[in-house]
Amino acid sequence: MKGITSNDFVSPDTMRDFNAFYQKLTQHQEGLYRLDDFFGMGEAWVAFRYEDVSAILKDPRFLSDRRKYSSQQKASPQNNSVNELLEWFKNMPNMLTVDPPDHTRLRRLVSKAFTPRMIEELRPRIQHIADELLDKVATQGKMELISDFAYPLPIIVISEMLGIPSHHQARFREWTHKLARAALNPGQESLVQGALQEFIDYIQSLISEKREHPGSDVISGLLQAYDEGDKLNENELLSTIWLLITAGHETTVNLIGNGTLALLQHPEQMQLLQEDPTLLPAAVEELLRYAGPVMITSRVADEDIEIHGTRIRKGEMIVVSLAGADMDGSRFDEPERLNITRQEIDHLALGRGIHLCLGAPLARMEGQIAFSSLLRRFPNLRLDVKPEDLTYHYSTLRSLVSLPVRF
Repeated sequence: MKGITSNDFVSPDTMRDFNAFYQKLTQHQEGLYRLDDFFGMGEAWVAFRYEDVSAILKDPRFLSDRRKYSSQQKASPQNNSVNELLEWFKNMPNMLTVDPPDHTRLRRLVSKAFTPRMIEELRPRIQHIADELLDKVATQGKMELISDFAYPLPIIVISEMLGIPSHHQARFREWTHKLARAALNPGQESLVQGALQEFIDYIQSLISEKREHPGSDVISGLLQAYDEGDKLNENELLSTIWLLITAGHETTVNLIGNGTLALLQHPEQMQLLQEDPTLLPAAVEELLRYAGPVMITSRVADEDIEIHGTRIRKGEMIVVSLAGADMDGSRFDEPERLNITRQEIDHLALGRGIHLCLGAPLARMEGQIAFSSLLRRFPNLRLDVKPEDLTYHYSTLRSLVSLPVRF
């Protein structure tokens, strides 16, 4: 099969109709697909079948840290070059980009704040935030769901957990989108120089503020670990704070946006959920599978590894399609159909193995509260535009630009 490029995995057209793209991808009979270039990083293999993706994510021979096989391993936020700054950003040493033992150490430092018990204690506060946001738009009869609800709900929650002042929250989404676009557009680095420098400056100023006025928040805890020495270096501190800010809200923003759209486009499923709220946990799992935010991630082979008769050589990159795996008909019955009563809920939308999303319990709870609140408060919720007029960001995340609704 010819014609598929790395851009196709992140294009708005793919986000609009991923099933059509997946069907095209599976026309390739072998288990892996070969990309000539993956966003300027060279050749790469693509795994898109459920068993392969699950196995790769759990296999310690596939590394998350591609710096081991990169020529630019010494980039830091102090570099003056825009290219060096962006290279540092792409390879920031955090839980997503490093392997054991560093991964184990970093994850342990923040995991206490994200246990199911700790997250469950946040339920009343998250419900209160959701209610306040919906109160603001209730008399309008309409809203732009992303900016009015899907974005502020998780960013308020994660900011309170991290100890970030509320008046700083609006800046994070702009930074996230600019830096995500730069990572996928080689040669466009200068366009995001300001955003990247602003991010570094902000995190450093936040660190200074927390050092003077520590609290019981997650960032204060990380800073204490840094000051005690050996547990966290400066790059890891900066990168971990960035990861907690971005991953702490982006996944949930798009779960709420994509999930709401999926329900609106499948009114029989939305009605079923309205009539039987006990289906809510299963519905969130199905929405993660059917319209999960994270489309792809990547690994690097640390030794020669054979998959389906194809040899992945040491140092080669393999892109794993989480969205593709969750559309695999050999794992899910009628995967192209949204079914909130589905029994097979073992999706890969939140990852697998040691890099399973640390914030998964939080994302699930926020999703449950968001959907239950929307359907309870606005039982006549409906799209305010034609589906074909909706647009998506060019991103590795399935991310709606906006979602106008009426109620």
